[in-house]
Amino acid sequence: MRIAILDDYQRIALQSADWTRLDPAEVVPFHGHMADTGDLVAELRSFDVIVAMRERTPFTAERIRLLPNLQLLVTTGMRNASIDLAAAAAAGVTVCGTRGTGGATPELTWALILALVRHVPEEDRRIREGGWQRTIGFGLGGRTLGIVGLGNIGRQVAAIGRAFGMEVLAWSQHLSHAAAAEAGATAVARDDLFETSDVITVHYKLSERSVGLVGARELGLMKPTAFIVNTSRGPIVDQDALLAALRSGAIAGAGLDVYDEEPLPGGHPLRAAPRTVVTPHLGYVTDDGYRTFYGDAVEDIAAFAAGRPLRVLGPNSS
Repeated sequence: MRIAILDDYQRIALQSADWTRLDPAEVVPFHGHMADTGDLVAELRSFDVIVAMRERTPFTAERIRLLPNLQLLVTTGMRNASIDLAAAAAAGVTVCGTRGTGGATPELTWALILALVRHVPEEDRRIREGGWQRTIGFGLGGRTLGIVGLGNIGRQVAAIGRAFGMEVLAWSQHLSHAAAAEAGATAVARDDLFETSDVITVHYKLSERSVGLVGARELGLMKPTAFIVNTSRGPIVDQDALLAALRSGAIAGAGLDVYDEEPLPGGHPLRAAPRTVVTPHLGYVTDDGYRTFYGDAVEDIAAFAAGRPLRVLGPNSS
């Protein structure tokens, strides 16, 4: 059995789990990202098993068709919008997921919020260059936190907001007042959230309906002193509209961990956008998370080899 581990950027996959459980299988990590389909197929054509890290590498119907030896595709996490599950099923490819860790993305969300409102990157750079303080921080106590999408991650973010003494507002398409209150938030209309919040953070599931959910109109409703953070998925916030708002000073700043195209190309305008803190999709990247992801991946492969696949994902998986 030949096993490929994709997008092992930190060269940590082999250290994060006991891959010797799969001996005598050959386990090959790939440390760079393969964006081109031709390059990907040339590298992976001979592999029986592929382990994909979240949605870093899409597996479209075309790519699955061009990998005739592929028997098992393991994705870290139990949901991966970049895998065509129907095409995998039609090709006889089993797709399995893994467990995850729930607290990593809320932690990074607050790292971005705090870095933005206290100008941490700017002041860090200034002191390393021999300077001293110049910015004025934006205090969070008594301010309003607006959460777009009050699911598991949004509820954890809300709890931390309350700990900072913030009023917490929330909106999602079917959010009830009772569900919001249970999470310590107040359900409001979408326009009200954008008009009144001092910090807005996006935790919405990406779908056809949510692409561009936060566009020029919503950004235009924000206070010029307000910040927006996106640790969910890049396309939920309209990139061009966000760049325009940042360049014009229509909003105070943005913290971004996710992008329309990942890895973010060199020279991309977001790399030079003013009033931003940007991170390379680190939301789920923690030591505990990687141990869970890769440990479960090993377990998935062993179970598949024994004819008893675990955590199988099919076309109707939610």
